[in-house]
Amino acid sequence: MEAIVNFLEKTGIATLFSSSDWWKTVIMWIIIGALFYLAVVKKFEPLLLLPIAFGMLLANLPGANLIHLEYFFDEYYIENGIIEAGTHVPMSTILKEVVNNGGLVDILYLGVKLGVYPSLIFLGVGAMTDFSPLIANPKSLLLGAAAQLGVFAAFFGALFLGFNPMEAASIGIIGGADGPTAILVTKTLAPALLGAIAIAAYSYMALIPIIQPPFMKLLTTKKERTIVMSNLRTVSKTEKVIFPIVVTLLVVLLVPDAAPLVGFLMLGNLFNVCGVTDRLSKTAQNELCNIVTIFLGVSVGATASAENFLKPQTLYIIILGLFAFILSTVGGVLLGKLMCYLTKGKINPLIGSAGVSAVPMAARVSQDVGRKYNPANFLLMHAMGPNVAGVIGSAVAAGVFLSFFA
Repeated sequence: MEAIVNFLEKTGIATLFSSSDWWKTVIMWIIIGALFYLAVVKKFEPLLLLPIAFGMLLANLPGANLIHLEYFFDEYYIENGIIEAGTHVPMSTILKEVVNNGGLVDILYLGVKLGVYPSLIFLGVGAMTDFSPLIANPKSLLLGAAAQLGVFAAFFGALFLGFNPMEAASIGIIGGADGPTAILVTKTLAPALLGAIAIAAYSYMALIPIIQPPFMKLLTTKKERTIVMSNLRTVSKTEKVIFPIVVTLLVVLLVPDAAPLVGFLMLGNLFNVCGVTDRLSKTAQNELCNIVTIFLGVSVGATASAENFLKPQTLYIIILGLFAFILSTVGGVLLGKLMCYLTKGKINPLIGSAGVSAVPMAARVSQDVGRKYNPANFLLMHAMGPNVAGVIGSAVAAGVFLSFFA
């Protein structure tokens, strides 16, 4: 009988209701259920949203103790009403704790803490990305830069709401519409916000087809939306091979902290275009990227425990993330309008919205909106230029924040 009583006292149900904060866990289950619905039923970014949601579930199972965030960073503390960052735990201490006392998810989270997963994801993204539209139309690089407006606007907005500069930088990078970039910046600058920022970033990326079109239509005229752009020139293999090497040199010489993202992005692209590393390119695109996606999603989701997620700043992060996405779209479209005026109607400003780095979803949204007003229009390849430029732009923005605050 004593053994039975001990067993019953150790069940998850008993553990759940023995805490006065049991309702927080129930709220987290509801949020997790909503994320499962978005991933499985609505098919919003399912490859990452589903692992993140399941990682959240693992972190909110009473008594499971699958991840120990105290091994990785000190708790944030409140002083004079302003959120300040605690001292980061030395890596030697983290490794000692994880090896001696950690579980599976603790071990997986090391890939986030060390910045391994985001760079490997960028390796796969680079191998799957065609930079030809950007090479053929270098002006589209400006549209990718303009679409980073939301990043810096959200950064200053977060400062205004009382976040410290490191947290504000992590929140601002949501506007880059690039999950791995947001994760890399946040795990370095504000690890306690990682779960909320990752969920906000991937949720809004999935909602791009809903968020962007109203603002694209608001800022452009019907005549501008019907503009048909001329075909892009053919890009030679030599140009494709030289491009990733030159971009790596230029970006890293200017912003060295962008090297982990830009370097691996361009390495993956070089695997794809050089013509002599097909096996490496296919591995980066498929097996490696899929494995890392699982590890990244589960370990990031596991940081969103009820105690860590259900805080007022989570709501601020969600609002600021939406604000950043909207302003990034606005920045790209407005520059597109200016370029349309300067080129006397040769550029359709709708492609400016693709400057956010959600590849290729943002480019498809530009295509869909353009086709709605002119069925003969084909903007996809033109929109891919700003789209891939946005990937580079978000990585550079991340490097700037890291160089300032890391």
